[in-house]
Amino acid sequence: MDAGNPTVQARGGGYEMTPEQIAAAIQASSDNERLSDYLYIICGAVSAAVILWKIFDVTSKWVRTVVCVNDDHQRYFTQPRPKAAFIKENILYAPIFRKRHNREIQLSSAINVGTLPSRFQLLFLVAYFATNVVFCCIDLNFSLTYEEVARLLRNRTGVLSVVNMIPLFLLAGRNNPLITLLGISFDTYNLIHRWMGRIVILEAVAHTLAHLAKGGWGDAVPGIFASPFLLWGFIATIAFVFLGIQAWSPIRHAFYEVFKILHIAVAALSLVGLWYHIKLGELDQMRYLYAVMGLWVADRGARVLRLVYNNIGLRQRTRTVLEALPGDTVRVTMTLARPWRARPGQHAYLYFPTMSLWQSHPFSVSWVDDTDDVTSDRLASNHQDRAAMRKMQVAFVIRARTGFTNTLYQKVAKAPGGRMDAMCFVEGPYGVCQPLDSYGTVVLFAGGVGITHQVPYIKELIQGYAQGKVATRKITLVWTIPSPEHLEWIRPWMTSILSMDKRRDILRVSIFVTNPRSTKEIHSPSSTVQMFPGRPNIETLLSREQEQQVGSCCVTVCGPGALADEVRRVVRSKQSRSSMDFIEEAFSW
Repeated sequence: MDAGNPTVQARGGGYEMTPEQIAAAIQASSDNERLSDYLYIICGAVSAAVILWKIFDVTSKWVRTVVCVNDDHQRYFTQPRPKAAFIKENILYAPIFRKRHNREIQLSSAINVGTLPSRFQLLFLVAYFATNVVFCCIDLNFSLTYEEVARLLRNRTGVLSVVNMIPLFLLAGRNNPLITLLGISFDTYNLIHRWMGRIVILEAVAHTLAHLAKGGWGDAVPGIFASPFLLWGFIATIAFVFLGIQAWSPIRHAFYEVFKILHIAVAALSLVGLWYHIKLGELDQMRYLYAVMGLWVADRGARVLRLVYNNIGLRQRTRTVLEALPGDTVRVTMTLARPWRARPGQHAYLYFPTMSLWQSHPFSVSWVDDTDDVTSDRLASNHQDRAAMRKMQVAFVIRARTGFTNTLYQKVAKAPGGRMDAMCFVEGPYGVCQPLDSYGTVVLFAGGVGITHQVPYIKELIQGYAQGKVATRKITLVWTIPSPEHLEWIRPWMTSILSMDKRRDILRVSIFVTNPRSTKEIHSPSSTVQMFPGRPNIETLLSREQEQQVGSCCVTVCGPGALADEVRRVVRSKQSRSSMDFIEEAFSW
C-alpha cells in the first residue's frame, strides 16, 4: 500500500520523479491522510448518533418502567406515536422488499446463499460503500497523464484499504466493546464485518491493478516478483481475495469448520504480507496496521483470559454433563469453576477439546441457576457456609445439524443411558440483553430450539413481576415444535417456571405441534398452558394480543427465518394501531 513517502514511491515503481511530480505526490499524500481522517470521523459520528439514541431509548424505557410499575392499565403507553410508527414500519423493521429478510435463500438443498439485510441495514451499507467509492476518486486530477492518474489512484486505494481494516477487525471480535456500548447485536456487526471485508478486498485489488496499469502490464507483472516490497503487497492482496472467495455464503455454510480455521490462518498471512509491504516501503500506514494487530491480539487475549477464569478455579475446573434428548438434541449442563453473570439473550462459546480441538461454537444460554457443590467434603454449619459452597450451573441445548453438532449428538446418544460426562470449556457470556421490563405486554415467539433464547426472559420477567419491579402485566409464549417429544428439551426449566410465585397471573403458553403422530398427543395441561396441532396463525394471535394489550407491547422472535419474517410482517402491519416494538434474535454464520 505504497502511499506514504514520495521518495519511496519511485523505488516501488522503478522510475525517477521530477520535482513537480514529488510536489504533486506530497499533496496527494496529504489528501489521502485527510480522507482517512474523514472516514474515521464518519464512523465516529455514526457511533455517537447511535449512542445518543441509545441513551434516549434507555432513559425513556426507565421512565416508563417507573411510571407503570404500579399501574395495571398503562393506557397512555398503549397509544402509538405516528412518526415513530412510520419509521419502524418503513425503515427500522422493514425488509428490503416485501417480506423476506432472515429466511435463507437456498438455490438447492446443498447451496445456501445466505439472507438479506433489512432496509435500514442496506441504507447504511450502501452509504458507507458509496462513501468509499467517492473517497477513492475525489480530488484526483484526471487531466494528468494515464501513468500519473494510475499512481494517484494506486496510492489512494492502498491507504483506504488499510484504514478500513481497523473497523473490519474491530467488528469481527467477540469482545467488541461496541456491542455493549451501542446495544447492537453481534449478528448485525457480523453483517457489517462481511461488507467491510468486501470493501477492503475491492480497494486492495484496485490498488494492485492500478500499480500494474501504471507501469504497463507486460513490464509490471514480472517486476512484482523481482521486488520484495511489491511481492509482499501482492501476497497480501491474494490473501484478501482468497478470504473473500472462501467467505462466500455457499462455501462458508458447506464447510464451516474448515472455513473458520482457514479464515484465521489466511487473515494472519494477509497481515504478515501487509506488514512487510509497509515496512520495506517505509510507508506511513504502519500505525494503522499496528492498530489492527493490537485489536486482534487484544480480542484473542481477552478470550483466553475469559476461558481460563471461567473454567479453572483454585481447587477444581468446570464440570460438564451431556444428555441425549429426542429430536437429535443434546442438553449441556455445566457446573462452573467460577460464577458469572449471564443475562437473558446472551450466548457463550463451547469448546469440546476431545471432539474438536480448535473449534468453538456459539449457543444461547438456556438456563442459569445455583446448585450444591457435590464434590465438596465440607459440611455446612450455617447459612453463610452453605451459600459459599454453592456453585453456578449453566445449561445449553444443542440441535444436531451437520459437522460438529452431529458428531456430538451421535457420541452422546451411544453413551450408556444417553448420558455422559465430558471435558468442555465455556467462553462468555457475550451478546446484548434486550430489557423487556418496561413493556406492559410481552409476546415471545419461538421456533424449535429457539425456545432457549426466550426461556431466560420469561424467568426474569416473572421474578420481576412477583417482586413488583417491572411494568410487565402480560407474557405470552408461542412455541412451535414438530413433535411433543421436543418438550423434553426444556422440561426441567419450564417446570421451575410454572411453579414460580404469581406465574398464573401473568404467563400464558401456547404450544403448536406441526407434525403430531396422533391427535391424542395434543392435550393441554391447564388453561394457561395449551397445546394445538398445526402452525400458529401469527396474524390472529397478534390481533388478539393487541385487542387486550396493556401498555407498550414488545414482540420478540427466535427461530427459523420463515417464522421470523412472518412475525416481522405482521408487527409492521400493526404499527398504526398501538405501540408495538419488534426484536429479532438471529445468529447468522
